[in-house]
Amino acid sequence: MRLYFNLFKNKLITNISYRMSAIAGILTQFFFGFVFISVYVAFFESGNSDLDLHKIVSYIWLNQAFYGLTYIMLKDNDFVSMIKNGNIAYELCKPINFFKKWFSTFYGIRVANVLLKFLPIICIAMLLPYPYKLEAPVSIMGFALFVVSLIISSFLVTGIAYIFHILIFFTLDDRGIINIFQVLGEIFSGGSIPLYLFPGFLQTIAYALPFRYISDLPYNLYTGYFSINEGISLITCSIIWLVVIVIIGNILTKLALNKSVIQGG
Repeated sequence: MRLYFNLFKNKLITNISYRMSAIAGILTQFFFGFVFISVYVAFFESGNSDLDLHKIVSYIWLNQAFYGLTYIMLKDNDFVSMIKNGNIAYELCKPINFFKKWFSTFYGIRVANVLLKFLPIICIAMLLPYPYKLEAPVSIMGFALFVVSLIISSFLVTGIAYIFHILIFFTLDDRGIINIFQVLGEIFSGGSIPLYLFPGFLQTIAYALPFRYISDLPYNLYTGYFSINEGISLITCSIIWLVVIVIIGNILTKLALNKSVIQGG
């Protein structure tokens, strides 16, 4: 395990050194945060009493703060290039677990993307005036469940992103159908809007998929949309989905590597 932790740490250190990229990312997240909140404020001021503006505003700021950690469509260009140019063959010669190596690498990229950004966004958003203010968590227990759920979601989204990457072995294209799946995953994760604002039939679809546990669950635990008992139940479901995704990732890896060996003679 030390090997894979070192891979994670090396990727984290490499990516965290880009300070100007982090500053640009913070400014970008603030821009989109204000745009999204302004839209909901306009709906609220138009007399739409169904909206709980406090919860939605907090949801949006949390989504912006942890965007780099939960973004499904994050792509590792090194991995994609290795598959396309054939250099992935060198990976097969190394005495390491392919799935664990790249999972650790992908996770290091995600943690690095969020580490320098989330705290400034959270602190500044909490100091903003109404209606742009990020509210404090509704309870200590709710905040604790939010942290646990966010950690699980970070592993879950990394596993899902890994599956999207490993599919390139079979399609030899990192766009097309894979991009369609990624966009659908982003929508049904609650990355655009909370799932409880979806029409009924779309909610039914979203709640049957693993994507809801990436963004919608942790942020709604923070805002108090879910009760403590509901939160514990949903976190349990997210753990089950994480196990399923890891199993699928390992199976696809074995199929992909076997396919590569056959093609290589």
